Amino acid sequence: MRRCILAAGTTTTGRQMGRQFEFRGSSAIVCGGSRGIGLETARELIRRGASVCIVARDGGALDQAALSLSPGLHAPEQFVETMRCDTTDADHLQPLIDDYVERRGVPQLLVNNVGYAYPQYLQRLRLEDFRRNMDVNYYGQLVPTLTLLPHFLAAGGGYIANVSSMLGYMGMVGYASYAPTKFAIVGLSDALRNELHPHNIGISVLYPPDTETDGYEKENLTKPEETRRMSGKVKPMSAAAVAKVFVDGIARRRYAIMPGQAGLVWRLNRYFPALVRRVLDREHEQARALMARRNNAAR
Repeated sequence: MRRCILAAGTTTTGRQMGRQFEFRGSSAIVCGGSRGIGLETARELIRRGASVCIVARDGGALDQAALSLSPGLHAPEQFVETMRCDTTDADHLQPLIDDYVERRGVPQLLVNNVGYAYPQYLQRLRLEDFRRNMDVNYYGQLVPTLTLLPHFLAAGGGYIANVSSMLGYMGMVGYASYAPTKFAIVGLSDALRNELHPHNIGISVLYPPDTETDGYEKENLTKPEETRRMSGKVKPMSAAAVAKVFVDGIARRRYAIMPGQAGLVWRLNRYFPALVRRVLDREHEQARALMARRNNAAR
């Protein structure tokens, strides 16, 4: 189901000046664009002169997002459009993308921000939880990529920006079903970067830390107490701050984009992995000890 919320003329062809991605006059499809990082990424793209089509399953959230984005349009050719679709459903997404390309031309940028986390103790997770997490977080980004790829190849280029997580390069208690999906996004992005380089298709992958979003608030409802204590030592970033770093990185054609503490932790994990594991294990043990003392005091 496609709905055009606001349009002002048609978009022009996006330009890439040297190593910089030129957003002015370009168009972007932002999957998972109705909330959180996806919505703020769409907002930042509009601020820089791009047009956006935001994709999500919830029609009401899409409408609200489009209304919040439309006041930011500041050029006659800019538009905001919505596309209601589950991005794991290739049969549904394909005709919607084809229709968009026929009407608007091939977009210059695809942002894959689809995903969710269900933090929980391993023994409380079912096999279905692992399968659903992989279906949404991995295939929800792979399907739009495969759907738009023929159009990028025919146009002679494009750009794909995927969203992983700090848990795409490390793991911790509570995220056994989530971390593997984000590692998978990194593996996919690595393969795409190498294979699509000769075709002038660029790749970026975002590694956001904890971010203040509706999804983050939902995570906190099921997060194990140890996880809450370990992650609670660092203040979450705002979605707008993460989105700005994301779009800055795309503009510079950076492959790995790491907001906030994500870059420092990545370097530590890359060069001193045993140290990072020891720190995580110690923090886990400390959290469990605090929980035990609290439980004993309550008796």
